[in-house]
Amino acid sequence: MTSLGLRIAALGLALAPASCSAGAQPTPNALVATAPAALSARIAALGASFAGRVGIAVESVDQGWRAGWKADEFYPQQSVSKFMVALTTMNQVDQGRRSLAEPVTLTLADLTVFHQPIRERILGNGGSYTTTVEALLTQAMQKSDNTCNDKLMRLAGGPDAVRDFIAGRRLGAIRFYNGERALQSRIAGLNWNPSYSIGDAFFKARDALPLNRRQALFNRYIDDPYDGAAPSALVNTLARLKRGELLSPASTAKLLTIMSNTSTGKNRLGGGLKPGWTLAHKTGTGQELGGVQAGYNDIGVLTAPNGRSYAVAVMIKKTSTPLIMRMNLMNDVVRAVIAQHEATYSGGLTL
Repeated sequence: MTSLGLRIAALGLALAPASCSAGAQPTPNALVATAPAALSARIAALGASFAGRVGIAVESVDQGWRAGWKADEFYPQQSVSKFMVALTTMNQVDQGRRSLAEPVTLTLADLTVFHQPIRERILGNGGSYTTTVEALLTQAMQKSDNTCNDKLMRLAGGPDAVRDFIAGRRLGAIRFYNGERALQSRIAGLNWNPSYSIGDAFFKARDALPLNRRQALFNRYIDDPYDGAAPSALVNTLARLKRGELLSPASTAKLLTIMSNTSTGKNRLGGGLKPGWTLAHKTGTGQELGGVQAGYNDIGVLTAPNGRSYAVAVMIKKTSTPLIMRMNLMNDVVRAVIAQHEATYSGGLTL
C-alpha cells in the first residue's frame, strides 16, 4: 500500500470509487467512506433530544460519507423548494433556453402570499414592475420572496418542468408542489384566489374555516407533505451541485455565490459557524396552527478554511419548541461537523 493509502486507511476510509446517483458523472478519485463514528453519534444524540419531529443529514462533498438522523423520511420543504426552482432555472441557462439578463415583467396577477418583498415595487409602480431573471432568482433565494419564486417557476415551464429536472437528474426522494400560493392555500384548506394576495385577505379566509377542518388538513400535511423531501436526498443534491455534477462550472459558481449571501435565517445553520468557514444555504419556514409549526428548515453547503465542504440539512417537521431551541439545534449540528473536520485534519492530512 502506498504512503497515501496507509494514511487514508488510518482514518478508516475505503480506497474505492465513490458511488453517486444514477445518471451523475462519477467524481474523479473520489472516496467511499463510512461516516465518522463520533459525528454519527453526536447527530443521533441531537436528533433524539430535540422536542419535535426532526431529520438531520450531513454528507461529505469530498469523501462521500453520509451521517444522519431519520434522514430518509419526508419533511415539509416549504421555501427550501425554491432551491429546486433555482436549479431548474440555471439548467435552462446552461441549455441556452434562458438568459439571466432576460427582462421579466411582473403584474398584480403574479402576486402570491406571505413573504413577498417585491410586492411593494409592483404596487408602487402602478401594478407593473420589470426586472430580470437574475434578480428574480436572487430575491427568491436570498430573501425567500414567494412571488419571485413562482414567477421563475412559471418561466421555467411550471411545476412539471421542476419535477422533470428532479426526475431527470435522479435527485431522489424530493417532491415539488405547484408553487407557493397553491401550496400554502392547500395546507390552509383553501383554493387559491387572486384576492388573497392583497392585504390580510388570505389570513381572514383561513381563519374563517372551521378549526377542526383546518387542524385535520394541517395534520395531514405534516404526515405526508405535498412538498416533502428527505434530508438525505437534499444533502446529496447539494453535494452534487458543489462537485459540479448538476450545472456548468459558471452556473454552479453563480448559484452558490447567490446562496452564500442569503439574508434569511442567519442564526440557523449560520449561527454555528467558526471564523474562516462559509455557508451557502436556503431556509424554509411553514405555517403554524395552535402553536405548532409545520416545517422549520435550513439546508446548505459548509466550506472549511482548507476548502473541504459538507452538505448539511436540518428539517423540523413538527414542533412547538421556542425558536431559540430550534436554532440551537441547527447551530449544534454545524458545530459537530466543524469539530469532526478539525479532528480529521488537525494533523495536516490532505486527501
